[in-house]
Amino acid sequence: MKPAAAAVSALPAWPYPLWIAHRGAGKLAPENTLAAFRLGASHGYRMFECDAKLSADGVVFLMHDATLERTTNGQGIGGELPWHALSQLDAGSWHSRTWAGEALPTLEALARFCQTNGHLLNIEIKPTPGTESATGETVGRLAAQLWHGAEVPPLLTSFKPDALAAAKAAAPELPRGLLVDTMWTGWFEKAQALGCVAVVANYALWDAATVARVHNAGMRCLSYTVNDDWAAQHLLALGTDGIITDRVDLFNPNGLSRA
Repeated sequence: MKPAAAAVSALPAWPYPLWIAHRGAGKLAPENTLAAFRLGASHGYRMFECDAKLSADGVVFLMHDATLERTTNGQGIGGELPWHALSQLDAGSWHSRTWAGEALPTLEALARFCQTNGHLLNIEIKPTPGTESATGETVGRLAAQLWHGAEVPPLLTSFKPDALAAAKAAAPELPRGLLVDTMWTGWFEKAQALGCVAVVANYALWDAATVARVHNAGMRCLSYTVNDDWAAQHLLALGTDGIITDRVDLFNPNGLSRA
């Protein structure tokens, strides 16, 4: 524990809380809807993760999948439809009757919610395949506009290096994090080349040596998607810096915190 604490103390200041609610409220409400973010906030969460992609006419909206079927009553590829059509979809009924009629929100709408209530945001750039650079550029530019002058800007992350590179070019002042589901060859060097402040990894990938390597490079270690207490305790013991969870009902963001 002492080596981890020493490494963290040498890192640049980190303005984000340890606990981050995945897609708003995890699985308790329809993901990436304003209802989910409100529910996550009601459980005390101050920071949220969301997925952002582009409509056919360039509107940044929230949805994880490339296709519409799992989380809306629509069909086909979401990014191939204009925002007017996407805005008419029911993004809540798939989850339960309670949330019937929930709409897909825009990133702008979520920004208003977060800024009004003092919440922080991790925006995962989730491009429709083939639109990596366009999505990264548009999300970066829009986020810079929406959070202009904010004390704590959103953290932009992506599994797609091309999307992060485009976001960096469009809004170099916004912090970035590389998402990894495996430690593929060159991931560390890519994170450095992109000027990332964090690496966001599948929680099972972290060990003491990897945490130390990332910390020693001046970057933070975040984890997804942590839904079990034993995993959270392991990550805390390793000295990691952020835990993205579905279990907003299990983890008290004001309790199990190193802050």
